[in-house]
Amino acid sequence: MSVGEIETTATVTAAEAMVTQLESYGVEYVFGTCGHTNIALLDAIGRSSIRFVIARHEQAAAHAADGYARATGRTGVVLLHVGPGMTNAVTGVMTAALDSVPLVAIAGDIPSYYHGRHPHQEVNLHADADQTAIYRPFVKRAWQVHRAADLARFTERAFWTAASGRPGAVLLSVPMDHFSRPVAADTGHAYPLAVAERPDLPADVAARIADLLLQARRPLVYIGGGLRRGPGLDALRSLVEHLDIPVVHSLMAKGTLPDDHPLLLGMPGFWGLEMTNRYTREADVVLACATRFAETDASSWDRRYTWQFPPGKLIQIDIDAAEIGRNFPVEIGAVADVGRAVHAVDQAVRARQSQPRQRAGLRDTITAARRSLFADSRGRGASDNFPLRPERILTDLRAILPADAVLVTDVGWNKNGVAQCYELPADGRFITPGGASTMGFGPAAAVGVQIADPDRTVVALIGDGGMGAQLPALPMAVEQGAPVIFVVMNNRSHGTISDLQAANFGRSYGCDFTGPDGAAYSPDFAALGRACGADGYSVTSAGGFSEALRAALAARRPAVIDVPMVNEPVPTPGHWNIKDIYQGVFE
Repeated sequence: MSVGEIETTATVTAAEAMVTQLESYGVEYVFGTCGHTNIALLDAIGRSSIRFVIARHEQAAAHAADGYARATGRTGVVLLHVGPGMTNAVTGVMTAALDSVPLVAIAGDIPSYYHGRHPHQEVNLHADADQTAIYRPFVKRAWQVHRAADLARFTERAFWTAASGRPGAVLLSVPMDHFSRPVAADTGHAYPLAVAERPDLPADVAARIADLLLQARRPLVYIGGGLRRGPGLDALRSLVEHLDIPVVHSLMAKGTLPDDHPLLLGMPGFWGLEMTNRYTREADVVLACATRFAETDASSWDRRYTWQFPPGKLIQIDIDAAEIGRNFPVEIGAVADVGRAVHAVDQAVRARQSQPRQRAGLRDTITAARRSLFADSRGRGASDNFPLRPERILTDLRAILPADAVLVTDVGWNKNGVAQCYELPADGRFITPGGASTMGFGPAAAVGVQIADPDRTVVALIGDGGMGAQLPALPMAVEQGAPVIFVVMNNRSHGTISDLQAANFGRSYGCDFTGPDGAAYSPDFAALGRACGADGYSVTSAGGFSEALRAALAARRPAVIDVPMVNEPVPTPGHWNIKDIYQGVFE
């Protein structure tokens, strides 16, 4: 190329090219905060069709992007600043990563030509300008851009990696000067994003799985969070109903099958019913789909309580080869798209046995146990005592919320209690932080969910600890016109941990919120909501919560409902090794 050609070649900034590329990938929202390292990209976003959602804190931004991704099934995008901006977001990005949520974190970095000189906010001390190292333990890949010409290629790689295979979070770290450097004007279209073709289950493997299921006396299906939508879910229902196979689900999979399905046993493990854990122990063949056998769902992998392999035979299907056999030995381990795999197994079963199988009394037994679980919870929730029992709050929510409402929870009663004893309607949705169990996830994630689905009722069901951890979610909801209802289950405590400590050490210390006089303390969350421009409701009687909830639903505005609640533990009929550790029993 001659000098004259260089001078006449049309150019744009790398930031402008990147925004064009993001638009071509279907990105509609970028969540984040500003900083001197990313304002060139923000300027380009401001002249595009993409909407920037300012979050005031990077953890809130990451949780909101995560919630948006979970609600839409598309890749979330979070924009961060160098150093403290990026480290503030660690918890949010890690939460998405551990729950297999596709998320692209774009972080500005120090100028490339100041590397190692320790300019303003460089991550340094024992290593120079190595902020990507902070994210490497949990992201699928971290890219450090060294040339502006590489930014478009790395952006394509980031989006491909986040969404392909087992979805997850990635990091793209960009020195701030590269955003402003010129690149060819067509760069934004030079790297189109391919559609990932996910692997099928080979026919011979489907046939072997079908044979094992047909030969089983007590088969069981265990589903995780990777099977939520589309034809794969239809195939799952077809398979279990045809062979009359009971189903258990992980925390993340609540709502995959309706809670009133006659073959659904609920969660196994720590929060599982004794009947559920008995089925898992006695199953001779278990088909596990897109689940990692997490500790709480597996009773700390103690065969006395939940899973027993052997003598049971485990068939494990997962898109991530690393999960196959991680915690239990497998009879058949298959790396495949779980939806396609279940469809293949269903077809193989029907080719061998066209007539549906019926197991005498199975559905009646399951239905009776589940009805008893929900009825007992509603019974405990009928109390008019004030402050409210947690199950009263859940009972009122279930009675008043629209059938398609989305519950976005935090940790504690609002997560574990809902997962165990809230009868989620078939059209409802339950979104919770499973892998990291992150306190503070609920408030901001709910805003992302509401932005993704503006016409749906979205409730952030959170404790006072979780609300206190993510106050920036309130002004974010107001600024975005997102009518999230923040229901604060307020026991003036980190209640779950307080209960655990008191049960094992005889008292609670360092877990409860108290004022200087030692009395229980709580901010006025309703007043805080009003100060941010939302509606605020302070519940002062047993019937006050239902009244406030109805008013908030009618108003369709951001609202905070502060509900005083007694501190009581979630029923835990299963086993978890942490209790043994407190008693000095180590295994």
